[in-house]
Amino acid sequence: MVLENAGIDPARFTLQWVSSAEAPRFAEVVTQFTEKMRSLGSNPLKKDRVAAA
Repeated sequence: MVLENAGIDPARFTLQWVSSAEAPRFAEVVTQFTEKMRSLGSNPLKKDRVAAA
């Protein structure tokens, strides 16, 4: 709800716990999140900042 009130899609946020001993898992988590962000498209808040400038 806090993210939504700030105008941020909650799908653009994730929290994952990864141990420093889990390098392959860290790479997997980052890759999956990057793919998710690409599928969501550009950040709508960034467009607002560009328009305001």
